[in-house]
This record gives sequence, C-alpha cells and structure tokens, in this order.
Amino acid sequence: MRKKEDLPECDVATTVSIIGTKWKLLIIRNLISRPWRFNELQRNLEGISQKVLTDSLRSMEADGIITRTVYAEVPPRVEYALSELGQSLCPVIDEMKKWGSMYKELAQ
Repeated sequence: MRKKEDLPECDVATTVSIIGTKWKLLIIRNLISRPWRFNELQRNLEGISQKVLTDSLRSMEADGIITRTVYAEVPPRVEYALSELGQSLCPVIDEMKKWGSMYKELAQ
C-alpha cells in the first residue's frame, strides 16, 4: 500500500491514481463476481496485452486492492480476488454501471 505522502492531496486524484485506468476498472469489474485466473482475465479482457495485465495486477496487489493466491499444485494455480479493501469499490463500480446504462439510453 502506498504511503500518504506519496498520494495526491485531492481525494478524487488519489482514487484515479489507484484505479483510474481502463484495464484496472475492468479487472475489478470481473473480480467482483468471483476469483479469476490470469489466463481467464486475459481472454475476457479483449485487447489487453500480457504485460499490461501483469503490470496492472501487480500494481493493484501492491495497493491492497486485490489478493493473489498461489495453490501448491502441479502445475501451480494462481487466482486473483478482490481484497476487503477492493470489495469496498463495488458501490463505485455499480454506480459507474448505472451511469453508463443511463448514458447509453440518452445517446442517439
């Protein structure tokens, strides 16, 4: 997790710096429903590169938004899930979904 002195003063800017990329928001959207494996996420998030997905997951794990669980199996299985802090973003994502739906209804 980042230190307070490394975060912007503005609370909105802080949120944007943590989850403000297209891919991070879509990863969170997926993880709301259940834990996902890396390859599942990559297949579902059409257009994301392996590097961007890896970097996004690492960043979100470092920020405490997701957890990474490695299962001692052969071959090893790794799952990503929302942490308790990440789950607190559910209402934010839900409101974004509602707003997007409303916008699409108004679009010509």
